[in-house]
Amino acid sequence: MIQLDRHIRNTVLLSMTVVITIIATLDLIFSLLDQLADTDENYSMVNALTLVLFRTPTSIYELLPYTALGGALFGLGILASNNELVVMQSAGVRVWRIVLAVLKPTFAVMILSLILGEYVSPPLEQLAQSNKAIQKSGTASINPEQGTWQRMGDEFIHINAIAPGGTRLFGISRYQINEQRRLISSSFAESASYIEEGESAYWQLNNIRESLFGTGSVTTQNYLQEDWQVELSPELLSVLLVDPDNQSITGLYRFAQFFESEGLDSATYYLAFWKKLLQPISTLALVILAISFVFGPLRESTMGFRVFVALGIGLLFTILQRMMEPASLLYGFSPLLAILAPILLCAGFGFYFMRRVR
Repeated sequence: MIQLDRHIRNTVLLSMTVVITIIATLDLIFSLLDQLADTDENYSMVNALTLVLFRTPTSIYELLPYTALGGALFGLGILASNNELVVMQSAGVRVWRIVLAVLKPTFAVMILSLILGEYVSPPLEQLAQSNKAIQKSGTASINPEQGTWQRMGDEFIHINAIAPGGTRLFGISRYQINEQRRLISSSFAESASYIEEGESAYWQLNNIRESLFGTGSVTTQNYLQEDWQVELSPELLSVLLVDPDNQSITGLYRFAQFFESEGLDSATYYLAFWKKLLQPISTLALVILAISFVFGPLRESTMGFRVFVALGIGLLFTILQRMMEPASLLYGFSPLLAILAPILLCAGFGFYFMRRVR
């Protein structure tokens, strides 16, 4: 039985490896072509290649559930095509024993998913996006293609670029409004550095141009340096330029709480938090569904048809997720429910088909 388990595990694991290699290579090629179209005098081809390589762990992380789905479907499909599954069942091996052997490499993929999503992908993604933002930010007060907007009290802030680690900022635009929602001042600083002195901390702005808007007049002033007291820590800033889906689980939760404390909408970050936290469960649900198909309607199917089915399942799962996520933001129901619904649907169909296996 140990040899049998090892044979099933190795077949499925090899299939998963082949699937992720093919998909990741294609994704890398298309990502590089996309970045090459964005090159200019500041953002070179070498910069584009570096960004794509830094983003490769993120791409692999996003593809892992579908890798597990395709690997389980193709690996078991090979065993079914060679009549090995029939021989195993004829020898008295129970279906659930085979399922458990398939789930062993799946658990490895789930652990890999957590490690990539929490420790490897987010810092590399932050480094890649920060470097690109710095290279393309230039000297414009607001770069329309880069940067992020934030609201802090009565100030609206735009930051063109954030250096890795979040302790250096480039291109900081600040707009202050009064209680009547009228603009009373605007300023632009070329850069800012995070300064810690004992228990106090602040941002030191450099080369500031400030405009004060009075009744019928505008006063312009220039400063070499200015201290900026604002509750934006480097830890929070280091994830501002990265999409919520590419941030770490702990970072998403911390940032969602920060948004709540500022009275801002945090649903997007809670949605991404639950999506990343439950991605291993999504992987498991997709694999269970794939296993049920191999033992059921796909036992005698060709490999080409299994590829088609794997693509179809992955596409339907993605479409359902993409529909539920904005729906939760639009109609205000729980982000957890939006993420759980496709997972439970896949798992439910998988267990239903498995119960029909004789």
